[in-house]
Amino acid sequence: MKTMTYKGYAASVEYSDEDSCFVGHLAGIKDRIGFHAESVAELKAAFREAVEDYLETCAATGRKPQKPCSGRLMLRIPPELHATITTAAQISGQSVNQWISRALTQAARI
Repeated sequence: MKTMTYKGYAASVEYSDEDSCFVGHLAGIKDRIGFHAESVAELKAAFREAVEDYLETCAATGRKPQKPCSGRLMLRIPPELHATITTAAQISGQSVNQWISRALTQAARI
């Protein structure tokens, strides 16, 4: 999956047939930041402008901008799966974090 990214922020984009334009939002943050455009080139520029506006607004208001992700992920899995992953990681000479990161990277096809 290809994603538009700029300064660590990513965009989710849809096409609105009703409005005959692309509509995008910054993804991975709770603030709702949107943008739109009629062409791909305009969409890329509008996305960058939305990120810049967001960062400038945060700076002007003294608010820390939200980061898309910290790199820390907490999840709950069955103990049996945890044990299987731990064994697989040890056999491959990796830590559990390294093993899971590789597996998730492959699953996400990055």
